[in-house]
Amino acid sequence: MHANRMLFRLRMGMVFILFCSYLYGQQQGVFNPGFEGEPQDATMPIGWMGCEDGTTPDILPGPWGVFQPAYEGQTYMGLIVRKNGTWECVGQRLSESLKAGNCYFFKLMLANAKTYNGYNKAAVLRVWGGDDRCEKKQKLFESAPVSHADWKPYTVRFKPKQNISFLIIEAFYNTKQQHTYNGNILIDAMTSIQPCDRAELIVKSKPAF
Repeated sequence: MHANRMLFRLRMGMVFILFCSYLYGQQQGVFNPGFEGEPQDATMPIGWMGCEDGTTPDILPGPWGVFQPAYEGQTYMGLIVRKNGTWECVGQRLSESLKAGNCYFFKLMLANAKTYNGYNKAAVLRVWGGDDRCEKKQKLFESAPVSHADWKPYTVRFKPKQNISFLIIEAFYNTKQQHTYNGNILIDAMTSIQPCDRAELIVKSKPAF
């Protein structure tokens, strides 16, 4: 009886490990999630592409009087919104599609630069998904205005209504303002895109003390 119980526990443990491995294998990495590169203004980070006319992201720190250290690695990306009604966004094709109806999440660090050559006001972060290059078929996430100067973590959690193979990260205005304005958002340390169930499974599996 004792041997059978031990065998059952061993089998359940193996099932649990295999299930965790399966979920871990479903995570979707992005290329250059830390927006690393040579600090320079109007420069697209390697692996990303502009998805809005006038998108000229900056690799920071250094340009435009922004000297805040990166949260992770050496550099990060700055996106701006302009009072002329234009804004910046970048995108990347995913190696595998995110499936409709499934819950996913990723995390990133956000901040606002108080001295960005006059583009100093708080912008919001929007995340879009689509099928084709730079297609904004579904808005997946929108943050509150990011007004803090220090890096803070944000979790982007979403459930696509249809398969997504292209992801877009966008700076946008605080729509509660009556007018467009000059603002910025700093972005660093984006994680891989993971199924929601994996995080919940890890939390539930931690022993209680």
